Amino acid sequence: MLKKLITAGFVLALSTTASNAREQISIAGSSTVLPFATIIAETFGKDPTIKTPVVESGGSSVGKKGVCEGIGTKFIDIGNASSRMKTKELAFCDKNKVKLTEIKVGYDGIVVANSKKGKVLNISKSDLGKALTAKVAINGKMVDNPYKKWSDINPALPNVEIRVYGPPTTSGTRASYAEMVNEKGYCKKDKDAKAALKAAGMKAKKCRAMRTDGAFIEAGEQDNLIVQKLQEDPNAYGIFGFSYLDQNSDTLQGAIISKTAPTFENIAGNNYSVSRALYFYVKHQHMGVIKGIDKYMDKWVANWGDDGMLADAGMIPMPAAERAKYAKAMKELPVLTADMLK
Repeated sequence: MLKKLITAGFVLALSTTASNAREQISIAGSSTVLPFATIIAETFGKDPTIKTPVVESGGSSVGKKGVCEGIGTKFIDIGNASSRMKTKELAFCDKNKVKLTEIKVGYDGIVVANSKKGKVLNISKSDLGKALTAKVAINGKMVDNPYKKWSDINPALPNVEIRVYGPPTTSGTRASYAEMVNEKGYCKKDKDAKAALKAAGMKAKKCRAMRTDGAFIEAGEQDNLIVQKLQEDPNAYGIFGFSYLDQNSDTLQGAIISKTAPTFENIAGNNYSVSRALYFYVKHQHMGVIKGIDKYMDKWVANWGDDGMLADAGMIPMPAAERAKYAKAMKELPVLTADMLK
């Protein structure tokens, strides 16, 4: 393995001239992983012999596509993601002869939050899916979502317009939310939805499509902008990772979904139903060519425990056995294959 990495690095080094050489690790992807990767990068950057890595957002699809686009210093070294790589995404890597190792770093809950000046949303996952999926079951048919207010879905819910700010289609947060809430929470659980889908010959995956009539508003990849919108509008809600709620708990409150609040303890205890894993994907061919990638990964291992700075920032630590597994993967760099994703 080491010989292969050295050979790949040598080939890349030959293709990199002094004029375009890069001295910093380049990372991009998930806005949910962004704050944690930034913490690690800044900690890493305290070493005066190595420049602080450049960490950018853009969404999980940007991270996964970006790390697979090619070999050379114009391409990123590590792609962050809050949704796991799919086989078709890995096929793009294979096409470009890029080899990756998948590293899971922790867990995160997806929250629906609003200003503390508004009402706490106490809602079932099924009703939450019904609020934002593009089509819902009405009289045995799947039709365009007609619900204007939360109370139209359930009289016990707030009598205010459904207005939810959330991430774009490039976001792993959106992909995970649509799968866990719209598809699995509503269309695979609600008996009327299941019957209507069957009658229409539609699969439950169709429910992942979000409304485009104004009830759901794409607010870009910067979750801090969603936080700002909620602070300005008490009747609006927003979808983002738990860490952003944790960081703004003085002004924001999380919705209680299926009788469970989005707390660190509930997510860590697997009691909160809207949670997912966080990843980064490291490119083999850049190891040993871009200085410090191995040491950057070491900083994750040093800080992702129960008492580490990442937990303090809102990331949910993996169990010790999983941490050991992925710490080993950082050293051995097993090549990610399609079979591993099944």
